[in-house]
Amino acid sequence: MLVGQHLDLASPVPVAVPPAISPQQRTESERYLGVRFDCCGAYSRIYRTRAGDAFVGHCPKCARRVQFKIGPEGTDSRFFCVE
Repeated sequence: MLVGQHLDLASPVPVAVPPAISPQQRTESERYLGVRFDCCGAYSRIYRTRAGDAFVGHCPKCARRVQFKIGPEGTDSRFFCVE
């Protein structure tokens, strides 16, 4: 931090804390997961439930159901393969 003509290396640099994002403010890419269904070699997006506690969807060819629960021990990954 530069104060006048002196460089102050002892003071911490202020860090802006981003505000919490409500589900309504999420970007489109945060509302779905990309899933490759190895059962049929198909790709589909699956979307968050209205309750906001999971992502649920089906294989577009065989209708196999998949569910990814949302929790604090989860992952930041947005794309998955399901066997």
